[in-house]
Amino acid sequence: MRRFAMAMALLAAGGSSGGAALAADAAAGSFPKALAEEPIPAVEKLPAQWPASWMLVHDFHFSSILDGRVMVVDTASTERPIRGMVRAAQFANMLVSPSRREILTSETFYSRLTQGVRTDVVTIWDMATLLPKGEIVMPGGKRQQSVTYPQVFQFTNDQKWALVANFTPAQSVSVLDLDARKMIAEIDLPGCAHLYPTGKRGFSSLCADGSLLSVNLGPDGKAVASKTVENIHDVDKQPMFGTPAWQGQTAWFVSYYGRLQAFDFSGDVGKALPGAFDLGSAEGAAPEWRPGGWQVIATDTAGKLYVLMSPNGREGSHKDGGTEVWVADPATKTRTARIALRSLATAIGLTKEAKPQLIVARADGEIDVHDAATGTFVRSLGKAGGDNPLVITAP
Repeated sequence: MRRFAMAMALLAAGGSSGGAALAADAAAGSFPKALAEEPIPAVEKLPAQWPASWMLVHDFHFSSILDGRVMVVDTASTERPIRGMVRAAQFANMLVSPSRREILTSETFYSRLTQGVRTDVVTIWDMATLLPKGEIVMPGGKRQQSVTYPQVFQFTNDQKWALVANFTPAQSVSVLDLDARKMIAEIDLPGCAHLYPTGKRGFSSLCADGSLLSVNLGPDGKAVASKTVENIHDVDKQPMFGTPAWQGQTAWFVSYYGRLQAFDFSGDVGKALPGAFDLGSAEGAAPEWRPGGWQVIATDTAGKLYVLMSPNGREGSHKDGGTEVWVADPATKTRTARIALRSLATAIGLTKEAKPQLIVARADGEIDVHDAATGTFVRSLGKAGGDNPLVITAP
């Protein structure tokens, strides 16, 4: 008891002296100036013209697919790489249009979160505020719900319309008028997948029998003509990844075995271009080098192609990711460089800077930046792309 009393006395004495010191400081005016009050909420706008180092990274968020998102990432900043985000819910897909100043997400919602009445919508977001500015409801509950692929949601008609892939499992395409905010047509697409904008107002699709179907749309969005080109790709010997690297209206595809093939979609009918070539092989493979990952091919403004490669290529390894990026020059049909990555990666993209940077989404969710010209590692952006970055898009 005596010890407790002594302790309380000492505490009281200390408190008394401490209080006196605080009073003295206050009288002398030695406290720092109080911070100004911050307005709540505090919302900043993004610049009207995004810097060329900014990229959009789609985080599919496998641990909670209902809560997917698209991250706006400044790849030149290590201190503040995340500039904002928009929602991309329930197996969503994303488009961006700097000319319209809009980001679009194709999403699905249920009235009871995971059950109940289903609503498919395209949400339209303002690129400056990242706030929703409108939506287009798509009837029928048909929108294709799959892990995100860029080619299931595309623009056509000078970005006045959007195309949305449907799968019920019957396949079709919904045509949306973005200005009128409504669906204007639906086109059956049996046996074919992915949408490649074709001509001024149309699309093409790769089909399971190795053909290519091209569809021309009229002013009302309905199909007015179509043409099938047979045996345009070999689904058995050279199956292709469905997401190409775009150079204008030329799309470069890479096969599971490393063959590069260009398609011209500038006319009303898509066509394969002559001059396909192989990336070749290299030492250090077990058993062989093959492309692997989710977004495995990208291009820079000079026209070079970048392909994510795995040394453990085998049957079924095409989504396993890669540890190197191989650079190819279509003009000379040669591989010009190999870039070693710091870790297994699933997606790659290139900025549109004067000196392009190679953006690498790793399997552990980290985002790495490499100098595209030299392959040198430049910086890590940590988890700026969220938990599961799968698609990287340069606006």
